Amino acid sequence: MSTTPSVVAADHAFPRLVAEALRGNDSRPGLPQLEAAAGHIRASRRAFAAWLRDLAADDAAVAEIAKRSYWHPNGFAKIVLHTGVEPEFRIRLHVWPRSETPSDGESNPHSHRWEFASHVLTGTGMHMVEFAETAEGGKPYQRYRYGTDPANPAALVADGEVRLKRRGVPHVQSGDVYTCDTSVVHTVRPIDAGLTATVVVQGPRRTPTTVVYCAPGESDDQPNFDLTEADFAELVSELLVSLDKEVAP
Repeated sequence: MSTTPSVVAADHAFPRLVAEALRGNDSRPGLPQLEAAAGHIRASRRAFAAWLRDLAADDAAVAEIAKRSYWHPNGFAKIVLHTGVEPEFRIRLHVWPRSETPSDGESNPHSHRWEFASHVLTGTGMHMVEFAETAEGGKPYQRYRYGTDPANPAALVADGEVRLKRRGVPHVQSGDVYTCDTSVVHTVRPIDAGLTATVVVQGPRRTPTTVVYCAPGESDDQPNFDLTEADFAELVSELLVSLDKEVAP
């Protein structure tokens, strides 16, 4: 990577354009604005790839991104590329590296404290299952609350036993945009074992807590792992190779 400092992390044109797609009368964008921003990214894949390339060449940017990003325990990277204040949003990159078998992804049913819109940047797509709590039928789960312990906001706090039933099985194909509000409980995994990446435009936090469900006997101790600067460089390099092939004339 370059040893010459630059300003791409703080003053690059691409996140400013995404912010413009989000900006309205409210500094806290909702689902329509998030969907528009994800659509802008879909229509601007060359510009997004150029931004990624600039970020990877900026040592200060890479160090900052690595500090706020991590590996999910199921083996994929959750990378926060940009945080914005006015309007309040984040641009996240989720990357499932190539593997011999498809990743389990986010296999615990869960909701989110914020709304988001995501775009399948590369790969076949994503398989999702959406759930709802039910008094009869379904399968048993232990429900946990995330964000309720002031001393440890990342802790999962047990919140009773419930049953979940499937309410939908959406598939999001390569190039598609998917929106999700705070009421949705789902699991997410890539369709196949190839390199898969999604860009997530995350809105402001709407609720103080969210729910995570674990199957009976499954441990709630599922720690994340640090993502290093070298990890970021390797993932971005592989992703750029894929993007360059897709957008080549």
